[in-house]
Amino acid sequence: MTGSRDRKRAQRQKRKRRSADRTAMPAEARAPTAIDTQGNGSATGSETFQERMTRRYEERNADARAKLEPLEPGERPKAVTVAAIVAGVLGVIFTVSAILAVAGVDANGRDIKPAPVIAFAIVFWAMTIGLWRARYWAVLGFQTLLLLMMLASAFGLVVVTSVLQAVGTTLLLLGSGALFYFMIRAMARIQMPSPPGAE
Repeated sequence: MTGSRDRKRAQRQKRKRRSADRTAMPAEARAPTAIDTQGNGSATGSETFQERMTRRYEERNADARAKLEPLEPGERPKAVTVAAIVAGVLGVIFTVSAILAVAGVDANGRDIKPAPVIAFAIVFWAMTIGLWRARYWAVLGFQTLLLLMMLASAFGLVVVTSVLQAVGTTLLLLGSGALFYFMIRAMARIQMPSPPGAE
């Protein structure tokens, strides 16, 4: 356990040194941009406003990347685990719905075609497996689903007709938004290079 912590600490220090080397610039590039004597605020120095903003943005990105830790072999972020469980539940729901649609069970007088329901069931089961294995494509796909769910919930709040419906729609919006937020960091960790010893 101690060796693993020491290895993580050494990796973080290496990443910080690399990010510091990448963001290091000559002193004249870091000097404030000169303003012309006309007072119109145009940049006349060696660094324009856009270049300065780009440099600061890259420095913030480098700092954020330096704080991330790569996944250990077999590790799965908690947000991805929650997403896998949610996708699995949706897969079960669509699978049961597909079976009922194929069997011709009446759904309140509506004729449900089984092909789209089967397609959704396959997609959710594939996403469940991908999320459980912490695959980047599955995380990205589930985040797209969460984004669509948030948009639908926000639109649903406009047309609600009861207090219970408003509460349910609000909870759905907050839950999907929170999961989307936590999965952003998880997706960044999945993108990082694997640590030594990972398959």
